[in-house]
Amino acid sequence: MPELETARLRLRYFTLDDFEDLFRLYSDVEVMKYLSPRSREQTQASLIKHIQQWQEHNLGMWAVVHKQSSKLIGRCGLGFLDNTHEVELGYVLDKSYWNLGLGTEASIATLNYGFLTIKLKRIVAIANPQNIASRRVIEKVGMKYEKLAYYYGQDVVYYAISQSEWQPDKALIG
Repeated sequence: MPELETARLRLRYFTLDDFEDLFRLYSDVEVMKYLSPRSREQTQASLIKHIQQWQEHNLGMWAVVHKQSSKLIGRCGLGFLDNTHEVELGYVLDKSYWNLGLGTEASIATLNYGFLTIKLKRIVAIANPQNIASRRVIEKVGMKYEKLAYYYGQDVVYYAISQSEWQPDKALIG
């Protein structure tokens, strides 16, 4: 199973030892404002799901580690969109690492993996319409708005990009 490295990040597999770091993120009301904070039990279930996704599908969420500090600062990766066969880009970062371009950096590495390594034909992303920061990341990586939709019990904006449209060298333009 691959791990990825960018200029400032290492994307590696989650292990059960990551529970406390993941719970710190998932229980933070500000970080999880648009996703709903999670209890210890919900975080444990998510962590196990993150690990199982890789074992079953050769895709999933990576633990995002900031190389300079060696600290786990979030998660980013691919998963299946709620009740569909579509593959979704997802990410969560510690608020002290917001507005540094790290979400975009991790997302570009993830899309490269999805399109170039496992040869997906299309990747989607969703966000709460009010989550402007997340929408900016989605747009910076080249995804295009397609529609309003309803997933995970909420109204969302739905974006997508196809393998033929993916241009990693132009992902930050626009």
